[in-house]
Amino acid sequence: MLFPMTARTLVLMRHAKAEPPGELTDFARQLTGRGRADAGAAGAWLAAEGLRPGLVLCSSATRTRQTWHCVAVALGQADPEAPAPEVRYEDGLYAGGRTEVIDLLRAVPDSIGTVLVVGHNPTVSDVSILLADGATSLREGLSTSGLAVHRAEGSWSATEPGSMPLVTTHTARG
Repeated sequence: MLFPMTARTLVLMRHAKAEPPGELTDFARQLTGRGRADAGAAGAWLAAEGLRPGLVLCSSATRTRQTWHCVAVALGQADPEAPAPEVRYEDGLYAGGRTEVIDLLRAVPDSIGTVLVVGHNPTVSDVSILLADGATSLREGLSTSGLAVHRAEGSWSATEPGSMPLVTTHTARG
């Protein structure tokens, strides 16, 4: 299902499978081999669906940065001539909650058609449920490498609870 670029599109993504807590801090946890493969599969799915972001808002934690890197490689392999998106690593996506994500979205310039947010649960699932006004099948939350695609007309500054219906979800497995 290809999505036209006439509306603003938000893709919320939970980071890929990470190593269990151990000697590293939670912030420094890295992806497993399966996580890298799944994140690459997520990038391939985004490319196949025509969901190439103009802006990526990514948590500054290691596992989310690695997730984005694997997604970016897959997007680049799918279309090497496509321009790379702007990428912002945001501490608020690691330590914050729904309010921080909504505030980041409200600040997106209207020239950006598609935004990819790479973050953590429960926040990314909570934001998806909030934007869909509870009308979603995500009650159990996104799995690792899970994606939730929302679409709406209008300005990013108008992002409010219930303002972006859920179009589809996908759990990437590599």
